[in-house]
Amino acid sequence: MELKIKNKRVLVTASSAGIGKATAIAFLQEGCKVAICSRNHDNISKALNEIRAMNLAEPEWILCDINKKEDIANTVEVMKKTFGGIDILVNNCGGPPAGYFDNLDDEHWQGAFDQVLLSAVRFTRAVLPDMKKNNWGRIINITSISVKQPIDNLILSNALRSAVVAMAKTLSSEVGKYNITINNIAPGYTLTGRLYELAVERAKTTGESHEHVLASMAANVPLNRLARPDEIASLIVFLASELAGYITGTTIQIDGGVIKSLY
Repeated sequence: MELKIKNKRVLVTASSAGIGKATAIAFLQEGCKVAICSRNHDNISKALNEIRAMNLAEPEWILCDINKKEDIANTVEVMKKTFGGIDILVNNCGGPPAGYFDNLDDEHWQGAFDQVLLSAVRFTRAVLPDMKKNNWGRIINITSISVKQPIDNLILSNALRSAVVAMAKTLSSEVGKYNITINNIAPGYTLTGRLYELAVERAKTTGESHEHVLASMAANVPLNRLARPDEIASLIVFLASELAGYITGTTIQIDGGVIKSLY
């Protein structure tokens, strides 16, 4: 299937590991010009080594703490200098800390706001002018199934990721006339470092081993397994393609059937 995105310029944020890295690799496999970013230089180096071993074109890499507006501005500027702009933006971020409402103070809430919502706002704001000028653009936000079915002990993620979805839905109506689509994906339980961390946290409260927690997560999935990051990446690449040009303002869950609701 020809996705018609070869040579498109792609920025995947927080992409040195997990779903972000898998997404960057998937775009490279489609012949796109890709940039990855992370605040951790060692993690970027590991990702680059893995990509080199796959004999793919080497992506541009940028050090970027997505909590800092200066780093976001610099990342977009590097993309303009290197590739001439950004056609496809994938807003990704790590998850904010787990915790119940009574255990989280203003600092926790502000940190989650900066990390999850404001980073997506800032990157989107930075790329939209050129996308409008080019009359083409794709923005895909990586959220979580928590935007459709809140997860216990993840109130920060539940609240702020839902705000990203609301922003995207509203903005999709504003920019559709420029042939710009904005969509969200809602991954379920996926084999990443983040899921391992959540399993460890849950194990502390339940008294179980984290291995048992992960096994229980998989057992609750109708497909009876956890997702691979590359499976999530495949949906993202499709939404960025010409074939998905009539899909906008949507939130698509990719969860193996975990969410039981009709809508």
